[in-house]
Amino acid sequence: MALSRPKRLGKSQFSIKANFWSKPLQAGLRGLAVAWLGLHIGQGLAWSGSLPPNTNASGNGRQYPTLPQQPQEIASLLSQVEAALRAPTTPAPLLPNLGHQQQVIYRVLARRKPLANAVLELLPPRWQRVAQRQLEARRQFLAMQAGRAARPSLLPAWRVQAPAPATELLAYYHQAAASTGIAWEVLAAINLVESAMGRIDGVSVANAHGPMQFLPSTWAEAGIGRGDIRNPGDAIPAAARYLVRRGGLKDIRKALWGYNNSDYYGRAVLIYAALLREDPTAYRGFYNWEVHLATSAGDIWLPVGYSQPQPIPVTSYLRRMPSSAPPPGTSGF
Repeated sequence: MALSRPKRLGKSQFSIKANFWSKPLQAGLRGLAVAWLGLHIGQGLAWSGSLPPNTNASGNGRQYPTLPQQPQEIASLLSQVEAALRAPTTPAPLLPNLGHQQQVIYRVLARRKPLANAVLELLPPRWQRVAQRQLEARRQFLAMQAGRAARPSLLPAWRVQAPAPATELLAYYHQAAASTGIAWEVLAAINLVESAMGRIDGVSVANAHGPMQFLPSTWAEAGIGRGDIRNPGDAIPAAARYLVRRGGLKDIRKALWGYNNSDYYGRAVLIYAALLREDPTAYRGFYNWEVHLATSAGDIWLPVGYSQPQPIPVTSYLRRMPSSAPPPGTSGF
C-alpha cells in the first residue's frame, strides 16, 4: 500500500487542558470509528464522534478497538490517547478503553512497518519518542516468535481475571524495590509482559505459575518464594529477590536473562521500564493493557471472564465469542 506523507500534526492540536473532554472534535478526528469514543460516562460527559462499525461486544460490554487506516488519522488518535491516559482530568471509567486502544495501535503498527513509519513522521515530538520505543519493545517479542513454524490454532487453558487495583500493585512494586534495590519499573514491566499485570491465571507451557510466572522449583529455592505463588503481594517481592540473586544489582540485563533466556525479552522489559522511569504516568496505559494472543485466526483478545479448563480451537471459541476477533484491518497480520 502506498502511503502519502501529510503534513506533521502540530502541537496545538493535542494540548490537554482541564476541559479536554468537552472540546469539540478536532478536524482530523471527525468520523473516526473507535470503540472508546462512543462511551457515555458519569458526570454527563460523552464523546460526540461516530460509533464504531464493530458492534460485537464481549460479555462485559467492552469492544475490540478499531483502527483507522490512514496514517494521519492514526497519528491523531494515538496522540489523543497518549495525552488522555496521562491527563489527571481524564475520568477513571475511560482508562480501560483508552489503554486497550493504545495497546492495539502499537500491536498493529509493530507488524506493519511502512504504516508505522508514516504515522511516526506525523506525531508530535513527545509522542513520537514514546511510540518509537513502544514499537521497539513490541518488535523484540515478535523477534522471539520469528522461528515458529505457524501461529497457534489453539487457545490456552487459562482464566483471565481482573488484576489487583493499580494502586495496590504500585505499592507492591515500590515496597519490593525499597527492600531489594531492584527498580520498581523493572518489576512492573515484568508483571506486564508475564501476565498482563496478573490478568492471566494459568500455567505456561514451561510450567510457570502466577502473576510473575515462577517455575515451582525456582519458587522453592531458599530465600526466593514466600507465601502464595499466585498472589501478587508475594510474587512481586519474590521476583525482586530472584533478580538480586541473579546479579541484578550489578547487571540487570544479566539478571533478566536468568528470568527468561532471551536477549529480546530483556531488551523489551528494559524499554518498558525506561518509559515508566521517564514518565510514571505511562503506568496508567500499561495497567489497562488486555490479554492478546497472535493466533492462526488473527490477534485474538481474551477479555476478563475467559475461562477454559482445556485448550480450545480458536475457531470454536470465536463462534461463541466473535467479539474477541479483530475487526477488519486491526489484526496487524
